[in-house]
Amino acid sequence: MQSETHETMNFDVVIVGAGPAGLSAAIRLAQLGKESGRELNICVLEKASEVGAHILSGAILEPRALNELLPNWQALGAPLNTPVTKESFYLMGSLQALVRNKALKLPTPPSMRNHGNYIISLGNFCRWLGKQAEELGVQIFAGFPAAEVIIEDGVTKGIITGDFGIAKNGEKTANYQPGIEVRAPITLFAEGCRGSLSQKLMETYQLRAQCDPQTYGLGIKELWEIPAENHNAGEVFHSVGWPLDLDTYGGGFLYHLENNQIAVGFVVGLDYQNPYLSPYEEFQKFKTHPLISKILQNGRRISYGARALNEGGWQSIPQLTFAGGALIGDAAGFLNVAKIKGTHTSMKSGMIAAEAAFAQLQGTGDLSTYETNIRNSWVAVELKQVRNIRPAFRFGLFLGLLHAAVESYILRGKAPWTLHHTPDNEQLKLAADCAKPTYPAPDGKLTFSKLDSLFLSNTNHAENQPCHLHLKDPNIPIQVNLAKFNAPEQYYCPAGVYEIINNQLQINAQNCLHCKTCDIKDPTQNIIWKTPEGGGGPNYPNM
Repeated sequence: MQSETHETMNFDVVIVGAGPAGLSAAIRLAQLGKESGRELNICVLEKASEVGAHILSGAILEPRALNELLPNWQALGAPLNTPVTKESFYLMGSLQALVRNKALKLPTPPSMRNHGNYIISLGNFCRWLGKQAEELGVQIFAGFPAAEVIIEDGVTKGIITGDFGIAKNGEKTANYQPGIEVRAPITLFAEGCRGSLSQKLMETYQLRAQCDPQTYGLGIKELWEIPAENHNAGEVFHSVGWPLDLDTYGGGFLYHLENNQIAVGFVVGLDYQNPYLSPYEEFQKFKTHPLISKILQNGRRISYGARALNEGGWQSIPQLTFAGGALIGDAAGFLNVAKIKGTHTSMKSGMIAAEAAFAQLQGTGDLSTYETNIRNSWVAVELKQVRNIRPAFRFGLFLGLLHAAVESYILRGKAPWTLHHTPDNEQLKLAADCAKPTYPAPDGKLTFSKLDSLFLSNTNHAENQPCHLHLKDPNIPIQVNLAKFNAPEQYYCPAGVYEIINNQLQINAQNCLHCKTCDIKDPTQNIIWKTPEGGGGPNYPNM
């Protein structure tokens, strides 16, 4: 695998991804090294232009893992500035007795309660975690996407970063720089949901042989600055129902942060059936509900973004370790969808993996103990307890809510059965069998076009770089997707990447938010998302 054109860098541990899991693993490794008197050489690679630039979440942080990792986080200045003070949960406009302008307040389910939690910007939290890691001696390289896994004799030995300065025609430009081989005896993959290298590793090592398929949602979020009289710092709002139909899983949220800012967003389960459904337009429509519009009235949008999230839960967690490496965080799928949180579980998985990795480096253990220790941790207890809540919504909204109530209040996660998943890309019905939803035109005040929103994401890809969205078969978009499903990619993409023009698929790769929805929802899995040139994509300031 050694190449004459690739510079080589060697470390004790390489971590791919500077999100909560990757940075927590790096911090825990550095802590263990200092405690033992061994200075570890730890590298974290991040494809974004800076730590946090590609990070997007609601987000409410449960500080359990943070308390374990950095007990003095308050003294260290962690950006946990807004404790949750009030919360509510609504069924919006779905019952026949409810009209569009009304909603029914429901008891907040136990798994969704937020006493002791904080409303945060996950991007800013990761920037702070990155600072803590660097102060412990961890080397973080932003703008270096991991493009290829180094596997020799069946053992992962590190990664190769992407080449820089390749033109669309494949020729090297004047500023060409070849990728770098970044090698280590242990590589931890913390790429987040639907990581491109993580997917390859699952195939190579057959890590999903004994688990359910992973299932996903698409989360779309805007950050607003609103008038002080509409703002209530610490308030949390969640909803299910309208504008989605009764067969589609999803819901909205509003989180009141500090400084008169509010995070408003919507999540749509990617197991939806109607190929005409547009998660972006459903979100825009959600904002027109009086409960939402009255809060956003006279406000100003600051930022926009989108990201896929794991919804499979415990039964979709793959084998976590393989020769030379491990999957951590949302690369493995540790999000608790019933709780609508995954940062704490991702952090804990990174910490547990770091402890196993350190034991292997010391010759006192093996990386494979990470798998065992996860299954004996509070992460497993938490995910097992809610494992049946999300899959029950395939029976519809009302049966899903009823089942969730039984699981939460009566069975308390101890049901002797486990509900299972089927792949999201197999769920679409034929376009001929579905009605096209009606979406109002954007008004420029409360609702906006995709391109207007994209501008607020600060998304940028070098115009001349090769397209990072690959088609296995260039004929499928027209012969299958358009013919059978009316090209669902033009609806599910929240950034206008895919368009049908003159009966041909046009890919506007420069618009890509790196949400990974196309890689997930394409009916025949014909679209493959690969890492673009380093630093490309969105640049979220505080999402």
